[in-house]
Amino acid sequence: MLIEVKNLVKSYTVGDMTTYALDGVSLSIDNGEFVAIMGASGSGKSTLLNILGCLDVPTSGNYLLDGVEVSGMTATQLAHIRNEKLGFVFQNFNLLPRTSALENVELPTFYSRTFPASKRRERATELLERVGLGTRIMNTPGQLSGGQQQRVAIARALMCNPPVLFADEPTGNLDTRSSVEIMKLFTQLNNEGITIVMVTHEDDIAHYAKRNIVVRDGKIIKGAKFESADDPEAHT
Repeated sequence: MLIEVKNLVKSYTVGDMTTYALDGVSLSIDNGEFVAIMGASGSGKSTLLNILGCLDVPTSGNYLLDGVEVSGMTATQLAHIRNEKLGFVFQNFNLLPRTSALENVELPTFYSRTFPASKRRERATELLERVGLGTRIMNTPGQLSGGQQQRVAIARALMCNPPVLFADEPTGNLDTRSSVEIMKLFTQLNNEGITIVMVTHEDDIAHYAKRNIVVRDGKIIKGAKFESADDPEAHT
């Protein structure tokens, strides 16, 4: 089991009022799954993704990542876990604007002793070629389309060879054609064995996943598995 959470709670207290972003969430995700977390704005889906991605910590409950309890770890320990085991793709790409695609992809390994400069550049180049940007490695984000920027972000997320990718609305800023291209890339990566956990509010994007989890008012109300994703072209 790659991800297992039990009775996860995330609450915020202001004065005498307590608000629950997550209220007793329990779920598990196996190695190699492609899971979409769905829900309306304010449902708790992004909070759940942030905790699963070790970007936030729960108020209470347990979270085992690859068999290790991480819910009580310090910020430094969580940063180490993120760097070693997790990759992230965000709606807004989060690329450095004045830096080349190649340097953006290299970024996660700049402070890693296991990646000397020569090896770092070689791997970043290979990843950009893998996502179809081998001829654009020296372009800055401003010289790339939205879909191309997201490909750079995916390459960056793969730089440390993580077993799982977390994607927060990865097609939210893309047109239909670019969205299909990005989701086909995610499908390919998942077929190669990478676990993908994705937040989306779009039904057609969620259908690329093999399981949909629906969150409402901080609780999981539905989780469905599919034998295979729908034909991507049916959603365009």
